[in-house]
Amino acid sequence: MSEQHTHNPPARRAWLGLLVILGPVLLVAMDGSILFLAMPRVSQALTPTADQALWILDIYGFAVGSLLIAFGGIGDRYGRLKLLMLGATVFGIGSAAAAFAPTPELLIAARALMGVAGSTLLPSALAVLSELFGDPRRRARAIGVFAAAFAAGFAIGPIVGGVLLERFWWGSVFLVNLPVIALFLVFAPVLLGEVRATRPGRVDALSVATSAGGLLLTVYGLKHAAAEGLSAVPVLAGLAGAASLTWFALRQRRLEHPLMDFSLFRDRVFTVAVITGLLPLAAWSATAYLTGVYLQSVLGLPVLHAALLALPGAVVLTVTCVVTPIVVDRVGRRTALITCHFSVAAGLLLLLPVTITGGTGWYVASTVVAGVGYGISFAVVADTAVGAVPAERAGSAGAIAETSNEIGNALGIALLGSLAALVFRIQGPGLAPTLDGTLQLPGLAPSVVEGAESAFVTGLHAAAAAASLLHLALGVLALRRLTGPTTPKGPADAPSRDLVVGGEVRG
Repeated sequence: MSEQHTHNPPARRAWLGLLVILGPVLLVAMDGSILFLAMPRVSQALTPTADQALWILDIYGFAVGSLLIAFGGIGDRYGRLKLLMLGATVFGIGSAAAAFAPTPELLIAARALMGVAGSTLLPSALAVLSELFGDPRRRARAIGVFAAAFAAGFAIGPIVGGVLLERFWWGSVFLVNLPVIALFLVFAPVLLGEVRATRPGRVDALSVATSAGGLLLTVYGLKHAAAEGLSAVPVLAGLAGAASLTWFALRQRRLEHPLMDFSLFRDRVFTVAVITGLLPLAAWSATAYLTGVYLQSVLGLPVLHAALLALPGAVVLTVTCVVTPIVVDRVGRRTALITCHFSVAAGLLLLLPVTITGGTGWYVASTVVAGVGYGISFAVVADTAVGAVPAERAGSAGAIAETSNEIGNALGIALLGSLAALVFRIQGPGLAPTLDGTLQLPGLAPSVVEGAESAFVTGLHAAAAAASLLHLALGVLALRRLTGPTTPKGPADAPSRDLVVGGEVRG
């Protein structure tokens, strides 16, 4: 299973190794959200089109999400530390390129490069973590810390961006990655031995191409249809993407060594847990982006003020993520999953009272209530995925968990963001396809400004309501389909990752 670790490493080295791993994990998560408050500044500097602005935001998440499973399998076969070192180096190069990008097209390309690098880091980091902590209970705690760092990265991304933009130009939100990457490259070879699993077979390149291409084509079609209306190009792109993803899924069932093991989804708890990784991140990313525009462009708050308003929700999210593994030992995964979805649904509904004249209190309350659900989502998904498979498949299982997070992050902006854009296009003044684009036009009458702001808020309400309904539906599904005991069974020292489905305990 391992070239160097035939026994559990000393506890101190394991925890130091965890500390080293958390650096790039924090960055990969943070860069999924750090532009939410920075986009108005980026728009002023580079003047992207509405379509380019959405791609700047979500190409990163799609690049990460579409390749996570592939790189999880590559790490399982050829060595996870090598992949970590290579990924960290490329991530640093992409960050520097993004910071100094002179055009929207080059910024999109740099963000895509960062996403490819990020997809090498997450599954290998989670697999190395599983190797460092051989004891199941220590591993569960370590994965809880890993999940908390991942959650904290998403949560503090807008805050870090806001603080940096108070003093520096927009490119500083990318340069902040470089010191962390440098420290990782220095200490990782010392504290993390190479971990190469014995998983056989080659990575199927055709599966990688069809999954990544299918995702991008599908979302391209949806985004263009929402922003510009139905036409031949987005419809054909969407259909081609859907066909590609369908063919990918059918191909995995025929391969001896599939890129994605769909048999894992036969377990109800695993399936609901992975959906719980996707849907809350979709809601969080979309509402974080839309409320960032709302606070700055509608209410006129300074970027630092907007960032500080996000702090209570970020704290609740991170703390919930840390304590969830402990609470799950007592209440069980079923209760945790149900609580997750109902908390997010309730929090999203608290955005509905916001108006063009005020709503900061409702915004803070929304982030705090929904933050409980987001924190549970981060904590439960990673531990469930890694605990459900043999150690040699840890990279691939972790990749499925992280894929659900990253695809959710990107889909939220693409789909719910496109829904808000569609509402704005229908109800807005028709002067520009986005609120920021409209407000930058010279000589606007106050009534036009008010109409544009009102249309944007209506779009925010539509996105929040749609995401809330989805969470309510999944919460009801979890309540009805996940049956059996709500607390783990077995010896007192048994791992806390046991899955309970229909009264049967699955380790």
